[in-house]
Amino acid sequence: MFCLLFFMSLKNIILGIAIVILTIFVTVNGISVFYPKVEYNNFCDESKSVEIINTPEQCIDVGGKWTSQERICSEVPCAQGYCDRAFTCRSEYNDACELRAKKVFYVALPLGILILLIGGFLFYLESVGAGLMGGGVGTIVYGAGNYWQYGGELFRFIISLLGLVAVIFLAYWFNKKFGKKK
Repeated sequence: MFCLLFFMSLKNIILGIAIVILTIFVTVNGISVFYPKVEYNNFCDESKSVEIINTPEQCIDVGGKWTSQERICSEVPCAQGYCDRAFTCRSEYNDACELRAKKVFYVALPLGILILLIGGFLFYLESVGAGLMGGGVGTIVYGAGNYWQYGGELFRFIISLLGLVAVIFLAYWFNKKFGKKK
């Protein structure tokens, strides 16, 4: 009898883990359909590295940033600095990445909360409900993780605190509502 109960419990655990993983895959890929990943090559063309640049003016003309440095040269012409050719396009790329991360956060947070609540309220089959709840948490982590590097310390603290309070509240609420009576 114990072996049968253990096998059923193990089966539910495996099914729950599979539902967590697949829920996260579905939400991440679904969000990427509407907000595709930003490609570096769409902003910075590889052809910028062909031309030799010796002056700040040439550097600015190609969208770069000139960094001066004092050098003693034995050859003429002698560049007194160097050009970061990808400065402007890299800045535009970083801005586009931040904008996408913010959009993903604003979509993933409520979607993750919705999935978590659906898993807790609608599915009484433990493996499905727990799996969806885990997938909802994973979706929230994905959304917050995308924007994490762009948010400040206060943002990270507030999101972490709200997440902790929400999970503790849900744990108490679910256990009170659906837990076994003593």
